[in-house]
Amino acid sequence: MPGLSKLPLEAKVAMATGLVFFSMLVSRSVLSARIPEGTRAKLFRLQFLLFVNSLMLIGSVRIWKRVAVGLCRWRGESCLTHCWKLAVLLFLTSAHSSFLTLLVLVSEEPSWIGLVTYTCLGSYVILLFFLFVFGWLDQARKLLAGSRSAASQAPGAADRHPKRKDVLAIGVTLALTVLGLLNGAQPPAVVRVEIPVHKLPPSFDNAKLVLLSDIHLGPTVGKSRLEMIVSMVNQLQPDMVAIVGDLTDSQVDPLQTVTEPLRHMKSRLGTYFVTGNHEYYTGDVDRWFSHLKTLNVQPLHNGNVRVALPESSEEWFCLAGVDDLEASVLQYPGHGMDLARALSGCSTEKAIILLAHQPHAAKRALQERPDISLVLSGHTHAGQIFPLSIPAYLLNPFFAGLYRVGDSSFVYVTPGTVYYGVPMRIGSRAEITEIILKSPSGPDTSTGARGERAS
Repeated sequence: MPGLSKLPLEAKVAMATGLVFFSMLVSRSVLSARIPEGTRAKLFRLQFLLFVNSLMLIGSVRIWKRVAVGLCRWRGESCLTHCWKLAVLLFLTSAHSSFLTLLVLVSEEPSWIGLVTYTCLGSYVILLFFLFVFGWLDQARKLLAGSRSAASQAPGAADRHPKRKDVLAIGVTLALTVLGLLNGAQPPAVVRVEIPVHKLPPSFDNAKLVLLSDIHLGPTVGKSRLEMIVSMVNQLQPDMVAIVGDLTDSQVDPLQTVTEPLRHMKSRLGTYFVTGNHEYYTGDVDRWFSHLKTLNVQPLHNGNVRVALPESSEEWFCLAGVDDLEASVLQYPGHGMDLARALSGCSTEKAIILLAHQPHAAKRALQERPDISLVLSGHTHAGQIFPLSIPAYLLNPFFAGLYRVGDSSFVYVTPGTVYYGVPMRIGSRAEITEIILKSPSGPDTSTGARGERAS
């Protein structure tokens, strides 16, 4: 194509990204059922890595032009500028390499390579955002100034510091990276929330449900972090524990010893799990279900259980869970959100608590079944790091915290118990949620707001 060579590099990279995305759609919609499970998992992961890296390449080209070539042109060629270009190249290479660690560096504890590459990925996102924002603000300033400003300045005065905005973007990125790493290294906060649950039996008034989500065991989250979480949960002495997806970023084999602390999690009425989108990215969901059962964690695969107290078996509520929405998108055989199946056998006269990883699934469930009393979700991480909090807020019907829907339904979205990949938190805090269930027949059901927060 003669016109293709004239396109800017960013446009060519965008076209390549589109081709990779198209190949993902074809293989997952047409070839999925025809490929053996092991091969399918490897293919999906390879396609995911290609897509993410080709998408990132668009931003990398922009960063290279602004931060490496642009700043060095301003300072002139020297040994220092060559070293600076090499540093930028290493930074971009590390950011692109982060997702590769999912394939080769998953072990009992995070490796320094995984932590460094994912830190670079977080800094990459922050830097790209501020390069865009400061560049846009600079262009807006120039437009507002117009010809009047140009006429009042001496020749060349406007270009005396043409890259000052890029230096500022680098400075802000470094500061936020340090802040994010310090915040991400903190233990999750324990947040106590009282939630009225419509139709909840009086015997369950003040029952304690501990909510976990988005632990993301993998290259940057290992066994010691999970041991700390289990210890914090056990100190709360919960009646139930719910893990609402994204427990893992890898397959079962490299994480068998990492997940062992889950065996020691104590809950009087059981520990329950539903899939998140990242479980389906591993391509190993059914083996995860089998493995979790050996750890006394019960998967709710579009299913439900009757939760009753040993001393009062006649009073119970329905705890249900649905597969993540991504299962249908990925054409994952035997999986996909099926609310009717998940609630089969749940009486409309009893309280229903639903575990659904994504807030979009919570919204869909309440539209189909407004009699659901409470939906517990995760997925958003409350953005995890700024500026990702902006799209996370705009693209989800529920972002973080407690929401009332209709007259008697609630949705609680946890910001997550750890983090995904990037070991940073900016503008958010990891959380273990201690939910106190309140019965309408209990002595006090007037509260539904966030209560005590403890570090």
